[in-house]
Amino acid sequence: MGLSGALARLAVRATRVLVVEVPGHWATRMEVEHQLLRRGWRPAWTPADADVLAVCGVPGPELSELVDRLWEQMPGPRVRADITSPGTVGSALDAAAALLLDTPHHRTDAQERAQEPEIPEDADHGGHGGMGHGGMDHGEMDHGEMDHGGHGGMDHSGHGGMDHGGMDHGEMDHGEMDHGGHGGMDHSGHGGMDHGGMDHGEMDHGEMDHGGHGGMDHSGHGGMDMAPGGIALAGGGEDRDGLEMDVLHLPLGPVLPFWPAGLVLRCSLQGDVVVDAEASVVDGAGAGGPGPGPAPAAVVWCDQVMALLALAGVEDAAACARRARDALLCGDEDAARDAVERLDRTVRRSWLLRSSLRGVLLLDRAGLERHGLPGHCRGDAHDRLLSRVERIRAEAGGTEPTPAEDGGVPWAVVPDLVTGLELGSVRLAVASLDLDPHPAVQAVGHG
Repeated sequence: MGLSGALARLAVRATRVLVVEVPGHWATRMEVEHQLLRRGWRPAWTPADADVLAVCGVPGPELSELVDRLWEQMPGPRVRADITSPGTVGSALDAAAALLLDTPHHRTDAQERAQEPEIPEDADHGGHGGMGHGGMDHGEMDHGEMDHGGHGGMDHSGHGGMDHGGMDHGEMDHGEMDHGGHGGMDHSGHGGMDHGGMDHGEMDHGEMDHGGHGGMDHSGHGGMDMAPGGIALAGGGEDRDGLEMDVLHLPLGPVLPFWPAGLVLRCSLQGDVVVDAEASVVDGAGAGGPGPGPAPAAVVWCDQVMALLALAGVEDAAACARRARDALLCGDEDAARDAVERLDRTVRRSWLLRSSLRGVLLLDRAGLERHGLPGHCRGDAHDRLLSRVERIRAEAGGTEPTPAEDGGVPWAVVPDLVTGLELGSVRLAVASLDLDPHPAVQAVGHG
């Protein structure tokens, strides 16, 4: 028992926390991040590697459902911390650390939890409790095992319990069956169909056409769910040259590291290119309870810079931006200036940043006018990063940015901005924008 207790206490020191921010509760989320750093705890990017689920603010009905789904996917031992204000962060994390050592609590949790997470049929927030691409690391993204051949990795060998054990293909004749559109074939009854004694001796498949599986429709497989794990498979759609290509509908958010709180961006992809997008806000703006109000401008800029740098993989620069943000929140002007100066030097000298951000969401003057964007958005993601760091330096040094630099990016234009981008650069593009903190509408879209 003594050894077990010592090992448990040692494990608590390496606790990983999955943070969920209710829209508007930026102050609580920032305090949680500050406390994690002080304790030596680390953030978790997916439910699978999280020990603690920290919910910052009071979520509305829609976000509550997503949080419950994230909770179901966390392995034990697990602890949930509901944190309603910055002042309660320390006590909430202390209580979480104590519960992580409470063996009877975890036994009870293991006995009472569902054996398999429930995923609603209408789940459309990423298929993983709203995580979207929560576990995607742009530095380590691996497409090596992704199989797009034929049916994109789909295994038809089972057909929903179909048993072909006794099927005799020896004299099968495929004469008139046409698979181009599955002319006469009816899949509607494949759910649990038993072909154990089926004899295909008279079946004629001689003129069968498998070309492209163009007309295959699996929508009627006797209720069989063709979206394993709640993740929708690709459908068909026309390409610009008139050919049919697979179109995958993929949501990003609302619970995603370094992502605007509550934003759900539903992308339609052909290959890895976004061909259409629409956006919405979970529970609408501020529906999860009152937050502390808009954050100070320099704090918001530092937080956005930190997110962009973290996504680009430049951890030392991201740490500088976080220190500047925390110092500005605490009112420590000297520490803030020092952190900002170091941030400026690191950003300008980094070749990794230049290579990662150059060409990402390039906006010229005509693009700014078309979308109604402020002047500081001009250029690519790297240009916007340098511009924002300059604005932070001006704020930390006591001077105000020029009026032409004022104003943020409305959330309503985000779908238009990301359309045409490769999926791998969408999160970098969004992080490079100075988004308004609170959308004024519940849903926005790309027509």
